[in-house]
Amino acid sequence: MDDRKIFTVSQLNSALRSLLESKFPFIRVAGEISNLHRPYSGHNYFTLKDSGAQIKAVLFKTQQRYLSRPVKEGDQVVCRGRISVYEPRGDYQLIVDTVEFQGAGALQQAYEQLKRKLALEGLFDEHTKRPLPRFPEHIGLITSPQGAAVHDFIRIATRRWPQLRISVYPVAVQGTTAASEIIQALSEMNMQVRPDVIVLCRGGGSIEDLWCFNDEGLARSIRASNIPVVSGVGHEIDFTIADFAADLRAPTPSGAAELLTPDMQTLQNQLSNLQARLARSLSQQVRSMEQRITLFKQRLGSMERPLDQLSLRLDHLSARLQSGLKQRLTQQQQRVESAMLKLTRQSPAHRLEIAEQRLEALSGRLQQSMRQTLQEEEDRLGRAAGILHAVSPLATLGRGYAIIRTTTKRPRLIRRASELKKGAKVEAMLGEGRLICQVEEIDET
Repeated sequence: MDDRKIFTVSQLNSALRSLLESKFPFIRVAGEISNLHRPYSGHNYFTLKDSGAQIKAVLFKTQQRYLSRPVKEGDQVVCRGRISVYEPRGDYQLIVDTVEFQGAGALQQAYEQLKRKLALEGLFDEHTKRPLPRFPEHIGLITSPQGAAVHDFIRIATRRWPQLRISVYPVAVQGTTAASEIIQALSEMNMQVRPDVIVLCRGGGSIEDLWCFNDEGLARSIRASNIPVVSGVGHEIDFTIADFAADLRAPTPSGAAELLTPDMQTLQNQLSNLQARLARSLSQQVRSMEQRITLFKQRLGSMERPLDQLSLRLDHLSARLQSGLKQRLTQQQQRVESAMLKLTRQSPAHRLEIAEQRLEALSGRLQQSMRQTLQEEEDRLGRAAGILHAVSPLATLGRGYAIIRTTTKRPRLIRRASELKKGAKVEAMLGEGRLICQVEEIDET
């Protein structure tokens, strides 16, 4: 081949496709099915893998009628087909014609065994599930802070329920350390953070990517939690052991946000509709009563005069009824307004304003307390200094006394004349300065 020829990308991919299809017209490849995906076209796209490598594969819808059963994640199979290149992406893949089933993969078998074991222990029983808060104020989110799932959850949850507080505990959500990190996060959420509900959050992936959520220790930690736990892991078709152990399994992280948070706008609309229905109902009752009163008046109008007093009383009762219904309407409106006020007070801006006012007040009290404590300590120091000066030997020396001690390397105080001999040298410490003296005469009296 001429190495000076310049290929376009399309030409190169086309040449590679022809080369692979002619070199491998029909082959049999054994491996485990992973990353199985079924779009609306009905085709099966998956990865065929072993312990050391993997290859993309596609099983078209028309070939699936020859299978003994549908393929599923974790199946050990032998696929017969041909190698080709999907030119638009430059991917080479196995075009599968037939599939021979050899049993479930190692990971799928481990998953099914653990699921059966924990189910027999009652770990997944519905009667042990904890109820979720209807209006959560604080959600603990255990997730990877780098993933898109955490941003989707926070965006949807705060849009639906603006006053919600979310604490994110960052952990690895795949890999060998992920399960232990999530278990530690659950423990600290229960002991320190104490939210209203805990959410395990991760986007979709293969069975290997999600394997940390199939950990037995994690499942037991979820059930041991004192706080309800929601599993928002993977896509809707992904199921893990954590999903069965959790108090609620959400199909996706976004679905978890929608299941846990009420929609503020919907609640406000419902409240407005109830207020309007109440007003219409009371107004209708008032009109109905007015019509009945008018009818009774008309019937009583043809009677004799002694019924005039009854008519007057009826008018009085009618007025009282109208007043009572209006008062009731006012009370109901006040209740609605009070509920709206409480809802407003729960807004983040209002709560932040109250917190700032409280912080300012506490700051003033702290400064006042510090100034008062500093003054008290200064006074105590002054009094202690005065007492110390009064009993200090230096004060005694200032009144004309002297302290006599030897001039040896380790001086000692002289208290009696008998401790010295004639001719000995001594040091006399005065109020100001000192003297080196020689003993000329000793009088012990």
